[in-house]
Amino acid sequence: MKNVDTNETAARLRRSITRLNRRLRQSSLGGTSPAQASLLASVDKLGSPSLGDLAVAEQIQPPSVTRLVRSLEDAGLILCSPDANDRRCTRVSLTSKGRAEVVAIRARKTEFLESRLAKMSDEEQRRLGELVELLEYLLDLS
Repeated sequence: MKNVDTNETAARLRRSITRLNRRLRQSSLGGTSPAQASLLASVDKLGSPSLGDLAVAEQIQPPSVTRLVRSLEDAGLILCSPDANDRRCTRVSLTSKGRAEVVAIRARKTEFLESRLAKMSDEEQRRLGELVELLEYLLDLS
């Protein structure tokens, strides 16, 4: 039985995922920047987060969140409103235009992958399905 070099496998997996993520971002953005698209996705996931919640979720400094939020608000993609319980806190939510942009970005990413899958044989697609299951399992490990 062959020994698996987990360090090499981990490095190859990291490089592949990073490159795939970069390609997905490049193929899907339309008129939004990568940072704006990421922030829109976080707002969608979190519901009505505060600016502080977004800074934590995006792992960026509050002034950067403020600039991104302002640009997205100016584009009509998000709405800012004071928190009902704490007027010092600003909550962010997607507008219908913002929600449509999130859906469009995700659709463009799926279309990119689908176009690549269409070039693969049935056997390669089956193996890729198994790989997806392994990736989902890897994400669920604690």
